[in-house]
Amino acid sequence: MSTPASQQPSPQLFFQTMNAHHRTEALKTAIELEVFTAIGEGNTTVADIAKRCGASEKGTRVLCDFLTTMEMLTKQNDHYALTLDSSVFLDKRSPAYLGTATQFLGDPLMAGSAKFMTQAVQKGGTAMPDDGTVAPDNPIWVTFARAMAPMMMLPSQLIPKIVDPQADRKVKVLDIAAGHGLFGIGFAKNNPQAEITALDWKAVLEVAKENAEKAGVADRYSTIEGSAFDVEFGSGYDLVLLTNFLHHFDAPTCETLLRKVHAALADGGRAVTLEFIPNDDRVTPPDAAGFAMVMLLGTPSGDAYTYAELERMLANAGFSRSTLHPLPPSIQHIVISEK
Repeated sequence: MSTPASQQPSPQLFFQTMNAHHRTEALKTAIELEVFTAIGEGNTTVADIAKRCGASEKGTRVLCDFLTTMEMLTKQNDHYALTLDSSVFLDKRSPAYLGTATQFLGDPLMAGSAKFMTQAVQKGGTAMPDDGTVAPDNPIWVTFARAMAPMMMLPSQLIPKIVDPQADRKVKVLDIAAGHGLFGIGFAKNNPQAEITALDWKAVLEVAKENAEKAGVADRYSTIEGSAFDVEFGSGYDLVLLTNFLHHFDAPTCETLLRKVHAALADGGRAVTLEFIPNDDRVTPPDAAGFAMVMLLGTPSGDAYTYAELERMLANAGFSRSTLHPLPPSIQHIVISEK
């Protein structure tokens, strides 16, 4: 019996995967040359795009054709156009522009960690020097704070609507590993009675304070400098935000921090955890599941935790109840845990 053509073995996936770095570099190049912005402005032919971007016509044609195969552009009768995603996220004129994220995601520390994947798999954690991204006061987090803020703008606006929908009472908020500060700032903008305390390394907090000033909430925005594991939090918080933080550490370390968070909350207070949360099978949904590899490469013991694992950590730390909430269109979820 012959094998159907659709089931014949093919080396296509092998070659696509081995050459996948070309996709990354093509996107970075297009952002650097402002190809998407040029097309959004109405430059749709090779000649016009090349002139606007200061590139050769041959190079522009090859790049734009390649971006079309990546489904980041469309092409008809030798004219290129933006896709919906490209117009929203890659045209610099868009308020949702994400091009700055390449400064963090493409940083040598972040991108270079993949070159040590074999050693990381053998070791079970990062093979990068100095504990990878979680090294104390790592300057990568200043880059993160400046580059990744646009990516977190929408989640930072959605979360307060779920956690503090009435916004009609005074709320004391601790924002742990605040980074760009947008999550705490989101609560301050949602509720004029919210008072925010941001915790992070000193250099990172300078970025958060700049953003609080721009948002007009600096008078309700204070800071604590240092490591979340070492400094005193204070007490009486109504909300403690743990956004994109727990995944950097193993479960026992997370539980140690969560017990400290639990103690800092007022009676009836809540912890709000934002995470990439895979299903129990750990392979779906693919973006959340794939985040486990990011943590393997960049941290000594971090992981992408399932909801069951997070719920267990929070319960072990003393929280009475946790609930899971999707955050569409984001691929992340929040977990709201009650003291």
